[in-house]
Amino acid sequence: MSSKNNNKLNVPEAREAMDKFKMEAASEVGVNLKEGYNGDLTSREAGSVGGQMVKKMIPVQTASFQRTDRTARGHQVTVTYRAGLYL
Repeated sequence: MSSKNNNKLNVPEAREAMDKFKMEAASEVGVNLKEGYNGDLTSREAGSVGGQMVKKMIPVQTASFQRTDRTARGHQVTVTYRAGLYL
């Protein structure tokens, strides 16, 4: 069975921006990523860069507000809603 590589950018002009984004993600997680071949990285290091990229691409939206407590007259409670894509 042959494997199919879907690791291609739909917009070839985005290559430079994605490379810059990858370098930023690598520096945030403390991985020494260099231009070109990075075969000396461990799977853990490479995975942490990819994970950081996904974390930044799929942000969690949070809304927080005060409302009247339904169980205690005159009290306020803080309500927080979180919405995001969980894989």
